Amino acid sequence: MSATFRSLRHRDYRLWAAGALISNTGTWMQRVAQDWLVIQVLTNGSGTAGGITTGLQFGPILLLAPLAGTIADRFPQRRTLMATQAGLLVVGLAMAALVLSGHARLWHVYVLATLLGCVSAIDGPVRQTFVSQLVPPEDLPNAIGLNSASFNSARLVGPALAGLLIAWIGTGPVFLVNALTFLAPLAMLHLMRPAHPVPRTERLAGGGMREGLRYVRTRPDLLAVFVLVGVVGTFGLNFQLTSALMTSVRYEAGSAAYGFAGTVLAVGSLTGALVAARRERPRHRLLVGAGVAFGLTATLAALMPTYPLYLLVLPLLGLASLTLLTTANATVQMSTEPRLRGRVMAIYMSLVQGGTVVGGPFVGWVGSRCGPEWSILVGSIPSTLVAVGVGAFLLRRARVRVAWRRSAPHLRLVPVSGRGGEEEAAAA
Repeated sequence: MSATFRSLRHRDYRLWAAGALISNTGTWMQRVAQDWLVIQVLTNGSGTAGGITTGLQFGPILLLAPLAGTIADRFPQRRTLMATQAGLLVVGLAMAALVLSGHARLWHVYVLATLLGCVSAIDGPVRQTFVSQLVPPEDLPNAIGLNSASFNSARLVGPALAGLLIAWIGTGPVFLVNALTFLAPLAMLHLMRPAHPVPRTERLAGGGMREGLRYVRTRPDLLAVFVLVGVVGTFGLNFQLTSALMTSVRYEAGSAAYGFAGTVLAVGSLTGALVAARRERPRHRLLVGAGVAFGLTATLAALMPTYPLYLLVLPLLGLASLTLLTTANATVQMSTEPRLRGRVMAIYMSLVQGGTVVGGPFVGWVGSRCGPEWSILVGSIPSTLVAVGVGAFLLRRARVRVAWRRSAPHLRLVPVSGRGGEEEAAAA
């Protein structure tokens, strides 16, 4: 089997990947339908309302991160995932019922987005760490990459399919399809018998979320990663909102064009995920390079004057963002003690997703007040600056300097004499 897909050798991971692909497709359809419902049906192009909805959906991870991380480390993860998937199914059915009956109002969407966010806040850290029970440690980076590939494969189909269905029969059936897709992971989880579970005595050790926070404070390398993904997650990863504003307001295009933009973005994201799946270990220099590339390509996308030119940049933006997130995810999981992995990943996810509590409404307000392009620039510029700063910090911590040879231009890292220099330079 190709090195890119080596995790599929394991039966439980194959089941996991199949269920995830189906539910991820429904999730992407729901995201497009929800944004379109809020921005184009329930309001008159309100980016602020779209930002509030995004913030309510991803905000609960900030409040529930301590509980979610502790649950991920202390309770059987397969059963926990079955409960969260059932909860997501119920919320999806409620949204579908309201829209199909014609009774949906903006406050309904706000309430259901909050409930969806609460269930997803518990589901996220468990989902991220559960994969380590399905594959041996040496295949964990590959499994993380394939998880991202699955998510972005669904992104290729989901937004475009949602856009077509919305234009044809409206948003209600899209919400119903999303709800039904959660039956697939429920069935697959029922069939699984994880081969690499974390021992119960190891899961129960520790002092709750406080120990996870203490652990992170003693790891400057993890703190640097968290700063970078926190800034990018808060201000830069609002693609559904910014794309809706750019497509419908700046380019004056319809729902099909909005869905197609999401698919084009996913082409680059899927490429990044598949490339990441081939790597045996994540490296800091790739993380920093991806952060800089994300900021630059997002800036370029914001400045595109026409819809076709905007589409040309989106694959590069997807490639940079997915490389950044996959590398950060693998770095955190592989360098964290297994008994603390759920709690540390809860902190990580609260930064990546929970930052939209502030970032979502703010980005939507900036887009409505200053123009759609500024909804992107307000995230791309800080992301670039922070990535450069994190890179400088990691280079200094690794005790290396950058060498430049004029006769044959290239860059290389030269270890500075001192204890630990060579080892940390290799990790960088």
